[in-house]
Amino acid sequence: MKKSQLNQLSPNLQKFIIMSEGAGAGKTSKGPLSAHVKKSKTPVSSFAEKTLNHCNGGSTYQAAIWLKEHLANGGKLVVTLAGALSSFQVGVMLAELIRQDKVHLVSATGANHEESYYRYVAHSHYAYIPRYTELTPEQEAELRDAGLRRITDTFLPEDESVRIMEPHLLKMWKDAEKKGESYLPHEYFRNLFAKGLIKPDPMANADDCWTYAAYKKNVPIVIPGFEDSTMGNIFASYTYSGKYRTDKSVVLNQRIMKTGLDYFTYLYDWYMEASKNHPIAFLQLGGGISADFPICVVPSLKHDLLWPKVRDWAGFVEIGSSPMSYGSYSGAGGKEKITWDKLSTSSYYQIIQSDVTVAFPWIAAVLLGL
Repeated sequence: MKKSQLNQLSPNLQKFIIMSEGAGAGKTSKGPLSAHVKKSKTPVSSFAEKTLNHCNGGSTYQAAIWLKEHLANGGKLVVTLAGALSSFQVGVMLAELIRQDKVHLVSATGANHEESYYRYVAHSHYAYIPRYTELTPEQEAELRDAGLRRITDTFLPEDESVRIMEPHLLKMWKDAEKKGESYLPHEYFRNLFAKGLIKPDPMANADDCWTYAAYKKNVPIVIPGFEDSTMGNIFASYTYSGKYRTDKSVVLNQRIMKTGLDYFTYLYDWYMEASKNHPIAFLQLGGGISADFPICVVPSLKHDLLWPKVRDWAGFVEIGSSPMSYGSYSGAGGKEKITWDKLSTSSYYQIIQSDVTVAFPWIAAVLLGL
């Protein structure tokens, strides 16, 4: 593009255009790619800079660079986990980001939260079936009858994980009821670490467990919709005394478990305190409640609590394979969030239409300076 052509455009349009040598546009260097990467002190980031130039690859690299600069300038970061990312070993990357103080709050589905623990205690019992799309309904039934719980290409070993942890959690729930106490879901789980009730699987790397890293760093965790998880279902069953319960020897009071309302009101205080001196960015991995829940703290502070001065989210990055449509995740993009006062017109936003397991490793690598 010639300078004269660029000058014919309005200033608002010009700001969207990046010249070939601009940031995130693929900087030119002499010599072959391999030589450039090998001599770099950050080879993974250098490879990304040279190759992730366009479309979703370009969006991924641009988001990574923005997040890196945001953190370098004193910003904080909220990460949200949807789908089955913990079963897919997102902890390998997320735990390291937490240890290096690059993540300041995690919002996870109940399933993602507990599956991080399951990986910790039962890693060697996991198995994979890469060609899962070729399974017949009859083969799926075979897996069911053998006790193999499939999550896409991964089998969760229920007996070696869920049923190992259940007795410890049940004892905590009983103790809380006796004492008239109530805790958030993740607080019960953290006691598994704090009291040494569980040990890492012999073939597991404890450093790959993001919940363990968050426990060690005391990073806050938010779990909206805890009931929508295996252990959430189990807890619900212990509080039910209806006619369909065959064993009523243990019936717990539901109030020993704090709820999403407690998490949301906690977010009011956390966000206001954390944002006093630091802009806060939002990295959404997948869609759903894990992200939709915490991002609403900003508009709720403004419009429900009527607090006069609330800092906007500094930036919003979403990775999701669900395209914007009327029957999919939603028709929402970054701009729609402005209308709900979740983002401002000056907030950075980037939507990456990709699989989280493909795009997030690149972002993590750039943030970690690899």
